[in-house]
Amino acid sequence: MKFKLQSLLFSLLVTGAITAQQRSGYWQQKVDYKMEVEMNVKNYQYDGEQELTYTNNSPDTLTKVFYHLFFNAFQPGSQMDARLQSIQDPDGRMVNNLGTRENPEFESRISKLNEDEIGYLKVKSLEQDGNKLKYETVGTILEVELHEALLPGEATTFEMEFEGQVPVQIRRSGRNNAEGVALSMTQWYPKLAEYDFEGWHADPYIGREFHGVWGDFDVKITIDKDYILGGTGYLQNPEEIGYGYQEEGQKVKRKGKKITWHFNAPNVHDFTWAADPDFIHDKLEAEDGTMLHFLYKDNDEIKENWKKLQPKTAELLAYYNEHIGPYPYDQYSVIQGGDGGMEYGMCTLITGERSYESLVGVTAHEFAHSWFQFILATNESQHEWMDEGFTTYISSLAENEILNKNNDNPLSGSYRGYNYLANSGQEQPLSTHADRYQTNMNYGIGAYSKGSVFLAQLGYVIGEENLAKTLKRYYQEWKFKHPTPNDFIRVAEKVSGAELSWYLNDWTRTTNTVDYSIKSVEAAGNGSEIVLERIGQMPMPIEVEITFTDGEKEEKTMMYIPLTMMHWEKENMENSGSWAWAYPTHTVKLYAAKENIKKIEIDPSGLMADVDRSNNVWEK
Repeated sequence: MKFKLQSLLFSLLVTGAITAQQRSGYWQQKVDYKMEVEMNVKNYQYDGEQELTYTNNSPDTLTKVFYHLFFNAFQPGSQMDARLQSIQDPDGRMVNNLGTRENPEFESRISKLNEDEIGYLKVKSLEQDGNKLKYETVGTILEVELHEALLPGEATTFEMEFEGQVPVQIRRSGRNNAEGVALSMTQWYPKLAEYDFEGWHADPYIGREFHGVWGDFDVKITIDKDYILGGTGYLQNPEEIGYGYQEEGQKVKRKGKKITWHFNAPNVHDFTWAADPDFIHDKLEAEDGTMLHFLYKDNDEIKENWKKLQPKTAELLAYYNEHIGPYPYDQYSVIQGGDGGMEYGMCTLITGERSYESLVGVTAHEFAHSWFQFILATNESQHEWMDEGFTTYISSLAENEILNKNNDNPLSGSYRGYNYLANSGQEQPLSTHADRYQTNMNYGIGAYSKGSVFLAQLGYVIGEENLAKTLKRYYQEWKFKHPTPNDFIRVAEKVSGAELSWYLNDWTRTTNTVDYSIKSVEAAGNGSEIVLERIGQMPMPIEVEITFTDGEKEEKTMMYIPLTMMHWEKENMENSGSWAWAYPTHTVKLYAAKENIKKIEIDPSGLMADVDRSNNVWEK
């Protein structure tokens, strides 16, 4: 552990220096938590104490702070409950269908919760440096008026007593999920909201994902001694706990009815844990020294799949280390729990009663989030496509290799999803706040499919080699930070030399589409002319493959038409002159006679997300 932690601290210093050079004035807040909680496994209530040291690295003087109280969302009448009742396609896990599949009548599960089934977080007391504070709970947000303003560069300490109740499992967090896991403890503590160059991000918890402050966590969890835990952080007292955490051959004697699990988690922005008395705990050390932990129910129907998953998880780690950058922590845990699959600091919670391929697939996706969210910590509420889309991109490539699928285009599903949305008339820009999409379909296809096509298509625009270099440099420069879309595209510009602001703008901030066609092919003197037409509003550089015939002989050539506004072009391709966006057509002149042209195809790679490929091909 020491080597990785030393490397982690060194990388933070180096990364800070690099970042300062390439985004002047960058800063981020820091928060360190010390928490002690005691869980009552009979009524699912817990009491907690929290000491929080907050360092204001901003240039601003702060007179207030905000906390997230996520569990308050699981109460009748909450904003999450209201949203379930108003959206036309609610998450099926969160509703009861009182109608039929053809004519559904949805009922919010939250609306039916009793007092002993709801979730809540209640603050009992709160002080700043020993002084009592005024605060108010507004749904899932705690509004706090500071006793003394927090100046730039200064730190302050908040001490809090709180109590919570774990809700019935409905979304992500909860007790007794569908597979019988007792406790899925995500978003379970009062969490300080992020303050950055855009101000406070005190978003209510309505259904989407999160944004957190980087810091160190020291957490003690006292619970019945029969419960086995896994989650964020390194266990500090394995000799008192056992359950496979202790050194081999070490005897453990757990005293009393309860035991206290003590975890440390350096430089993370969340802390999650899960617990069950029937967990099996396996460990596997990966090639890079990372210890992989697997916690799953003692269920004969799933054991074989969970055993087979373990070496594949090590292969996934190696793939992401190679194609993004080295995983910086000493461990990662795959834990059965929750309601599907969700990423957290140093761990994931996934449902485990799946086929083997599905189990590998969900692990591949959630594990990739450790790079594209828990190390490159974008604001998921505002830039959900960077989190879900980048993760979908890299995990699709990883699955294709590790499961030997041998698909020519592992992202074909993402392209199909995007194409459906783009032609549906319902698409909203990716700059839409994650809670503000009209439908869950819009959010899901936009964030996951269109987000992953953003990267795949960027490889078409600047070349696969440049894209691979961009991902690695992006990771190196922005790990343990909060990168924005502009930060990513600037890395791509520096790597490739191309101007790419147009690409970021049209793809993520508008619903402009790519649609190019072959308008005509005509004889012209001793040769021929191909007229290409831009139908969609979004510009692109164009690759056109032409198949020539001379008797029985066939020959193919690729013509490349750079996009003028990129001020850049691919090397080693036959250039047919650049195309400025304002001109709706572009003519390619050929020395070959029309009768010697067999076929013309725009973008034979299929990596350009053309929404109507029916007009991309001309055949003799």
